[in-house]
Amino acid sequence: MPDGLEATVTHGAAQDAFVVRVGGDIDHESAFRLEEALDQAQRSGSARTVVDLSETAFADSSILHILLEAQRAHRACGTLMVVCGPFSDIVRRLFDVTGTEGFFVLAGSVQAALELPDPATGR
Repeated sequence: MPDGLEATVTHGAAQDAFVVRVGGDIDHESAFRLEEALDQAQRSGSARTVVDLSETAFADSSILHILLEAQRAHRACGTLMVVCGPFSDIVRRLFDVTGTEGFFVLAGSVQAALELPDPATGR
């Protein structure tokens, strides 16, 4: 992506969560980084996964596909996955236009995502 921001995907632990931070421009050429991090999150045994999109400047349907698949996989193993912002206008629009916002548990920040009770358990 010559004119965009370099895609970054990092991860680490916070409280009892696996936090994946996504930055820059994520498209079909860089989305595999997010997929790998979310696979690792699922295998980590953490009680929840937090996907921080606050530094994501651009996202296309590639990131949405990966997030949807990860959400399904996390639900299947009983792990909460929270996607958080604040979201850029482009990311917000991606959720709005595709009607997928309701499929995810969303939070306004990483801290809010860490404090959010799990809808399945109330904890």
